Amino acid sequence: MKKAMAWLLALTLLLGTGAAALGETELSYEGTVIAGETVPVTVPFGGRVSGVTKRAGEWTEGGEILAEIQTTLNYAPVEGTITGLYAAPGDGTESVTERYGAVLYIEPTHKYTMAATSEKAFNSSENYFIHLGERVYLTCSSDGSHKGTGIVSGLTDSGYNIEVTGGEFYLNEKVDIFRSSDWAKESRIGRGTVSRAKPVAVKGTGSILKLHVQNGDFVERGELLFETVEGVLDGLYAPDNKVVSPVTGVVSSVEKNTGDSAAKGDALMKVIPADSFQVQFSVPEADLFILREGQPVTMELYWDNESGGTYAGVITAISHMSDEQKEATDRKVYKAYISFEPDERVRLGMTMIIYPGAAPEKTEEDGE
Repeated sequence: MKKAMAWLLALTLLLGTGAAALGETELSYEGTVIAGETVPVTVPFGGRVSGVTKRAGEWTEGGEILAEIQTTLNYAPVEGTITGLYAAPGDGTESVTERYGAVLYIEPTHKYTMAATSEKAFNSSENYFIHLGERVYLTCSSDGSHKGTGIVSGLTDSGYNIEVTGGEFYLNEKVDIFRSSDWAKESRIGRGTVSRAKPVAVKGTGSILKLHVQNGDFVERGELLFETVEGVLDGLYAPDNKVVSPVTGVVSSVEKNTGDSAAKGDALMKVIPADSFQVQFSVPEADLFILREGQPVTMELYWDNESGGTYAGVITAISHMSDEQKEATDRKVYKAYISFEPDERVRLGMTMIIYPGAAPEKTEEDGE
């Protein structure tokens, strides 16, 4: 009788590779951390990628900045006052320009301009050669009471244009133009008529991401007016140019690097959400009656089971087909999967030691 009991115990141990606990032996399995779903992090609008902060395999928190999309910066071409701002963030510059002629207008500080000719120029061949950008001196033709300065801003078929940079004049007033600051007659190069300087149109390309000015603002030449990006923004919505991680997890791949061009909707990175991490382990055929879906488990990191490397999980699935790689052996095994909540220490491919808890009771739905 004693020999029979000993033989039965030995047989049980032989068949139960990882089976139910016997005496002081605790049932355990060895599993591997694997990835579940992958979430793409897409570019909200077109542009050049800059400031990529992560590499494949690194941990990222939800909301963490992963990269930026460079914008096109639009600057003030002249000093003046914003007098017509027709766009808002999210608008396409082309459609606004088609309707209003520009995204915005700047009324120049230098409010006068004049169309000039070489009429009344001192009879010298040099005075008939006008140079773009040269500084000139102005005085009204009637009595010389109005004086000022200007710069040659353009050449025309009939003469040249001057931007008045200083002094006060009347509209349509006749003005003599000199090269010399003492208004010597030998330096007179012509005569012009004062008119109002037209507001300067600023157009741009793409969609407006951010405005930096508003109507009535005074701007210096070269001051930033607005930022644009490539393509159309959804629903006239202008997000920030920073691309953030939508989930907490591990970067599985980096699809765009700093300096790369990206179109709207392109994948910048792919992230495996932490809540999709699973542990996969093999279940011997003899243990299928011990483990069930919904059964709680306790897991320990293989390399750190002494300092809090413990995680609670639940068996979510057990395969109904044996592992084909083990079909040729006498010991068939089945794949099982555990869901759990990882932390920043957990890495894909890590080994976990799994300790099953009590199996849930079967219900009538299970066929009992």
